[in-house]
Amino acid sequence: MSLEVWSLLALIFLPAIVGVLIGLVKNEENAYRIALATTLALCVPAVGLLGAFDFSNASTSQFEHSIPWVPGLGLEFSIGMDSVSLLLILLSVLLGPIVVLASKTAITKDRRMYYAWLTVLQGAMVGVFAAQDLLLFYICFEFTLLPMFILIRKYGSTNRIAASTKFFLYTFTGSMMTLAGLMYVVWFVAQDAQLGRWTLDIAALTHYAGDMSLTEQGWVLAAMLAGFAVKVPLFPVHTWLPLAHTEAPTAGSVILAGVLLKLGTYGFYRFAVPLAPEAFFEYAPAIAILAIIGIIYAGLICWVQDDIKKLVAYSSVSHLGFCILGLTALNVTGFSGSILYMLSHGFSTGGLFLMIGFMYERYHTRDMNEVGGLASKMPVWATFMVFFAMASVGLPGLNGFPSELLCLISAFQSDAAWNAAGEPGAWGASLGPWFAVFAGTGMVIAAMYLLYMVGKICFGAYKEPADHHPHDELPTDLNTREIITLTPLAIGCVLFGLQPTLLLDAVSDPVNNTVRIVERANGIEPGEASPRLIINEHADDQANDHGGDSHD
Repeated sequence: MSLEVWSLLALIFLPAIVGVLIGLVKNEENAYRIALATTLALCVPAVGLLGAFDFSNASTSQFEHSIPWVPGLGLEFSIGMDSVSLLLILLSVLLGPIVVLASKTAITKDRRMYYAWLTVLQGAMVGVFAAQDLLLFYICFEFTLLPMFILIRKYGSTNRIAASTKFFLYTFTGSMMTLAGLMYVVWFVAQDAQLGRWTLDIAALTHYAGDMSLTEQGWVLAAMLAGFAVKVPLFPVHTWLPLAHTEAPTAGSVILAGVLLKLGTYGFYRFAVPLAPEAFFEYAPAIAILAIIGIIYAGLICWVQDDIKKLVAYSSVSHLGFCILGLTALNVTGFSGSILYMLSHGFSTGGLFLMIGFMYERYHTRDMNEVGGLASKMPVWATFMVFFAMASVGLPGLNGFPSELLCLISAFQSDAAWNAAGEPGAWGASLGPWFAVFAGTGMVIAAMYLLYMVGKICFGAYKEPADHHPHDELPTDLNTREIITLTPLAIGCVLFGLQPTLLLDAVSDPVNNTVRIVERANGIEPGEASPRLIINEHADDQANDHGGDSHD
């Protein structure tokens, strides 16, 4: 095996091994040190994978390795990554040491169990994005439930029991329905005369699944929506998220917003679109309408919140609606914007949850009616708070702006492009300006509630709870550890706001290939239905060199 394969295996399995060791140590302070050292050490192989990755062939799965398990049933352990998987893995690895550092003073009891499950969770998240077969994907996808369930149930706030139960039931029930849909695809492909065998290889399933009828694809899409829409979460199956976010410890909220919600959008991109391309084309407007309802509805709920953490939690429902809107446009602009939004949301909203956690440690409240004007006593905290709020609003120059703009532009492009390629006035995948206009109101609403929150919490007359007791280990303002925790996220917000092409170039090839799967499944000439997002002068040539899906 190559060094890169060993690196990828380390990112998946080393956290699980270390998690067991953390559970065995006697000194709870050592649990924190081991978790921090491990998550920092995992950055080394992650950077190595980034350096070794061939971005000129980004749509092809690289660093692949397979271990047969039950060959007769097509069961094997298979890993690899394209550029989209790589970027999400890097985000998962980056957040690891950040959430461990953030937890140093926030978690004071049963620290061994806490850091053990937090470490194990990181390996499971990497496994989801590195999986090249359904077996590994589904095992890791489901296993992420257990660590997060325990983190919420044992280390959450006053209503943690209800929050963890609702989180588990919603996501597990949806995942079981998704499993049924995926297994139907496996069974269908096994009957294919060209293949003639059972396989769980994602690439092979993508290649042959397009032969299903529209009705079959519709049922498969419905099954996948049941699991992935809950994970996003998409309206109306979003109600578990605000409660889970509000009750989770700070690290749990950061991981939930930064990575776990992206398992749903990644599932849409990796499975729902390529495995059921005709059905997704047919029902894309209906899914887009649900996304827009979520954008506006969740934004209006944010407007009346007094609990800051619940406000940011509902904002995630609104923001991730843009991710789904971009996917339903079924063009390169939309897919690129959606992937960019997955990454951007992890930086800005993850930063907001850290800010709220640091405030809560000092004042033991999240109620905007009890605390305010903190800029006078916590100027460094207030600076970071305003910064991450502006990134979440979509201020030009920060990461939220290009991703939201691309998702809105993709909706404008979708109508004229698909109707020109197909039948004028066709329903399937025809979004158009009105979809973008209504979604755009969500940006206005977001500016209102986030600026109102920042104004009330950071500025005005200083106010603190009557029973406020200062934290013994924390200064009034942010300390060095907390500033170090926030700095990588702040750098990411600026870097990808000013240079989004760093990410757009990286995902150009796989995004073009995914769009072509939809075009071919619906009998449309490549490039005719989807306006290409020209990132550089070689973008079209590269797309043509790697034309079609990766199995042509």
